[in-house]
Amino acid sequence: MKIYYSDKHRRHNPSFEVFDGGQRVPYLETPDRMDKILAALGKTDWAEITEPENFGLDPILAVHDPGYINFLSTAWDEWTAGQPISDPISNNPILLPATFALRRRPHIPVSVLGRAGYYMMDLSACLVENTYEAALVSAYCALSGAKFIADNWLNTPVNRSSTAFALCRPPGHHAGKDYAAGYCFINNAAVAANCLSTKGRVALLDIDYHACNGTQDIFYDRSDVLTISIHGDPDYEYPYFVGYLDETGVGDGINFHHNFPLQPGTTDPMYLATMDKAINLIRDFAPKYLVVSVGADIYAGDPLGKFKITRDGFHEIGKKIANLELPTLMVMEGGYNNDALGENVVSFISALQRSGKR
Repeated sequence: MKIYYSDKHRRHNPSFEVFDGGQRVPYLETPDRMDKILAALGKTDWAEITEPENFGLDPILAVHDPGYINFLSTAWDEWTAGQPISDPISNNPILLPATFALRRRPHIPVSVLGRAGYYMMDLSACLVENTYEAALVSAYCALSGAKFIADNWLNTPVNRSSTAFALCRPPGHHAGKDYAAGYCFINNAAVAANCLSTKGRVALLDIDYHACNGTQDIFYDRSDVLTISIHGDPDYEYPYFVGYLDETGVGDGINFHHNFPLQPGTTDPMYLATMDKAINLIRDFAPKYLVVSVGADIYAGDPLGKFKITRDGFHEIGKKIANLELPTLMVMEGGYNNDALGENVVSFISALQRSGKR
């Protein structure tokens, strides 16, 4: 199986984040996450680690607002220009706003800190010197995977199934059209799905513990990309304001978005029953391609999740997706129990690894 990965993700490594209630904690979305997944993949005989291609900005600007992408690319240099920036606690400063736009009818301020509050939704999407570069290459991993499954579909008419895994960091599914959120800056899965949508209908299934507010924002008024999210109930879980059952799309997108909010303590059988509903929606939509946002934070014991999914449960979820027999791109999102992360991810994606269908 093609695994698209770049070591450039290490250039995004904030020293801390501001957690619930204002608590300052070490950044949970660390480079170690990728190391654990790579180590587990290294034990297999089917993982082919491949550097992503450079796709430029066009496929990213097809999804994200140009002003937002310009902010990501320039904010650090603008913030640090002509002044020493220091952090008395960590010696590794990060850019975070003190105020946030409520997005009713806001102006976009001129100052970099004002724009930070406009383009950043929360305190976990913090910028360091090379965040933009890491985010850009993360998106290229997803785009490379999308290109692979599309090309494989065209070149192998007898075998219409192909899979690829984009080992993306930073993750992407909380990033909306014009904002960063929840460790996410560029919506990797959405960029890939949008690219594939030029070749045929796409279904995007998000199985991360947290609702894919950014993906929902991007495709909410579209009927060519079916989006489905299975996640913790936003009445109690991040992102709180998005991910409810009654959010089904607007305009052309009505009934082309589906949220399945689940309660804390959800177990394998409960989750798999919901997966069956999502699978039926995908079958009815009859897409040409499938993109899966893979969040391993549904695992029992993840510090940011409250589900009770086992390692065997990950494999069963993967089998249900594999049974769709669609060209499938898997895109890495969350998962913060680093001791278990690698084996959980391999358990999931191995269910989609098809002998002779690479």
